Amino acid sequence: MATFDPFRDFDRMLAGTLRTPASTAMPMDLYRTGETFVAKVDLPGVDPSTVDVDVEDRTLTIRAERREQTDGEVQWLSHERPSGTFARQLTLGYGVALDRIEADYSDGVLTLTIPVAEEARPRKISVNHTGGHRVISGETSDTGAQPVSA
Repeated sequence: MATFDPFRDFDRMLAGTLRTPASTAMPMDLYRTGETFVAKVDLPGVDPSTVDVDVEDRTLTIRAERREQTDGEVQWLSHERPSGTFARQLTLGYGVALDRIEADYSDGVLTLTIPVAEEARPRKISVNHTGGHRVISGETSDTGAQPVSA
């Protein structure tokens, strides 16, 4: 039996966005632990007040800004760290609790906790059995047939 995965289209979407400026500026790990999905997005050097996370029509958008920190006039010898405003979007499947998503930014890492909705969680269905009991007797009759009593 396949497990429920509201991010089933995520791999396809992620494959199309790999190596884009957003994914290199916002590398992300995504995993499931129990009934919760966790996304960890690296945002080193980002001012926490510029981090914005919102959900609209099952699309989660992360925006953040990294400002250049130079004093006065400089002569760049190497400039590899991207600066500016970055955004990344995740398409959320049905079955996650959009109203219970939590975000925490600490030590340059944005952690999103996305719980699976109660109605999407697997559950065991008990099977009721109705009807009479049948007992099979091990006695033999003269004809060699074994009687069955109900």
